Amino acid sequence: MSRPTVHDIARAAGVSLATVDRVLNARPGVRAKTVERVQAAVAELGYTRDVSAANLARQRRYRFAFVLPEGASQFLKGLSDAVAEAAPRLLAERCEVRVLRMNLDDPLVAHRAALQLGDGRTDGVAIMANETPTARDLIARLKGRAVAVVSLVTDQPNAPRDRFVGIDNVAAGRTAGVLMGRFAGVRSGRIAMIVSTMLARDMVQRRFGFDQVMARDFPHLVPLPSAEGHDDRDRTAGVTAACLDRHPDIVGIYCLGAGTSGVTRVVSDRGLSDRLVVIAHELTPHTRKALTDGVLDVVITQNTGHLVRSATRVLRARCDGTDVIPSQERIRIDIVLKENLGSM
Repeated sequence: MSRPTVHDIARAAGVSLATVDRVLNARPGVRAKTVERVQAAVAELGYTRDVSAANLARQRRYRFAFVLPEGASQFLKGLSDAVAEAAPRLLAERCEVRVLRMNLDDPLVAHRAALQLGDGRTDGVAIMANETPTARDLIARLKGRAVAVVSLVTDQPNAPRDRFVGIDNVAAGRTAGVLMGRFAGVRSGRIAMIVSTMLARDMVQRRFGFDQVMARDFPHLVPLPSAEGHDDRDRTAGVTAACLDRHPDIVGIYCLGAGTSGVTRVVSDRGLSDRLVVIAHELTPHTRKALTDGVLDVVITQNTGHLVRSATRVLRARCDGTDVIPSQERIRIDIVLKENLGSM
């Protein structure tokens, strides 16, 4: 039996091809009863729309923006580089991608971003930002202008984003907890918790997962209150040094976000590599070297290329009104040691 076509739908519903096209593309100007007849015909015939063929026929292009925080973080640079690396392949698939670096904690910047990205020339946006009222308002404004939005790396579940693209950060925190407990062994003591900011949901979730495992499986290891470095290397070094000065019984450091170079500087300068278990996130040129040098014991990371490809696929699916494949968009948590660094 041949595959049903739009001609079959028009014939079954008793409408023109133009009307079928308007209904299938959710365009206005069709009476509700007519929409119902067309949709009933689609269901009865088992019609499946070939979105790729339709887009190719219309020469449709997708315009996506990756909005990332400002700052000198090597992870952010790696994410930007991954967008640039994927751009030629995506362009061949009719997707134009660009990176915008913005301080979305600033309400004026967020307002300008809403105007710039919601002007009808952007189809989808992947946003990495702290979970603040300003960021939530920006996402709501973009969705109000029919822009597809995904939250990237750190989620915005209280905003009307279409999907989150990133690792399960609670699971990542639990993973760090198990590794910390196993590496520390029978030693008792405190764990310094170095975060970027507790305004970021990924930091909160990683902390939550880590604390769960510590309380359940390693009660002899006590996580300290979170010390915020605000993505600044010198500030992170300062709060790390202060933790070590106040708590001589620290046996491990968990760096939940950016600023790892500040942590490793203090550990190296004080000659503590052999005494402390140090776990960090994201594989960057700096964390690679710190693993090689033995200053870091473990890096928990996510593939930036997969993040970019997944975000683009999800945005495109939202623009087309099609479903995503959940298993394809699940970002894997990778555990990197000095011993397997060459394979990453």
